[in-house]
Amino acid sequence: RHRRPRRRRCRPRLQRHRSHHRRSHRRRRARPNPHLRPQVNKESLSISPYISPYLPPQVNKESLSKHYIGLHNESTFKKTAKAGAFVCFKPATGWGGEFFIADGEAIFRDLDPEVLREIMRRKVRISVSNLDFDVLDKLPPPQKEAAMRKLEQMVADGVAPKFDMDLEMLWGTDGRAMRLQAVQNAQSPVNRHPATGRPAWFCNLHNQARFLRERRPCGTPEVGMTDIYFGDLSLIPGEMLQHINEVSEKNIVTVPMQPGEVLLCDNYRVLHGRDIFDGDRLHAVSWFGDEKLQDDSAANKPGDLLNVVLNSAF
Repeated sequence: RHRRPRRRRCRPRLQRHRSHHRRSHRRRRARPNPHLRPQVNKESLSISPYISPYLPPQVNKESLSKHYIGLHNESTFKKTAKAGAFVCFKPATGWGGEFFIADGEAIFRDLDPEVLREIMRRKVRISVSNLDFDVLDKLPPPQKEAAMRKLEQMVADGVAPKFDMDLEMLWGTDGRAMRLQAVQNAQSPVNRHPATGRPAWFCNLHNQARFLRERRPCGTPEVGMTDIYFGDLSLIPGEMLQHINEVSEKNIVTVPMQPGEVLLCDNYRVLHGRDIFDGDRLHAVSWFGDEKLQDDSAANKPGDLLNVVLNSAF
């Protein structure tokens, strides 16, 4: 007698169907939910020990959304970063917030030679904070003098080490006798690129000059209002500041960024900034090759420390 062979076709088909179903289900679960706020994993930004992941509060903070951040390099007098990776996780949900850059070499070439010669000869000094102590005027002269010296020491000991800066505590630089300002050392606004040797504008004047800040959207409180002077602490003429502003803005290139896009910039040559915005915005940056300066010729380079002081609400 011959038995009819049992049919086994259904089971393999079912197994294949189930396997395919499981794979499809796994893929569906892995897709990001567009309704969830993106979570930033700072560790995922670190590609090597020489990279500093950083989520700058001043570029995303709602309270500073109407504060225009002008062109600047990430720099303190002591530290610098060779390059930066700017990451967009979420552009502004309302409007604005565009990231922009400018070529420091182009700004250097376009500046009026007389203006460039004068500001390079006299150098610049940056004031990073204003602390008003008008109450000290009520003290007798000996106690007033002692209190001023004590406050100088307290601010120097408490602020400067945190930001790795050489800061001088000065009274009355802007004409207000009881205003204590933290002022950086004199430095050249032009730097030679360490790799190419070519000169480039390497100065945060467009972002830090009070003359310019007061003529555009600015949300920085008075305590954090910056200013920039000649190396001898005399005022830079408005006409010179206006010329540098015009040349800087002529060289601005806006970079609209979408989620997941990364822009790599040579920090020695490329200045960057951010426009005002409305809504939520989430960008981040990692600095590559963060290093201490070894000589005066390389002065005025970054870690993002100075920028935190300049643009954060105190």
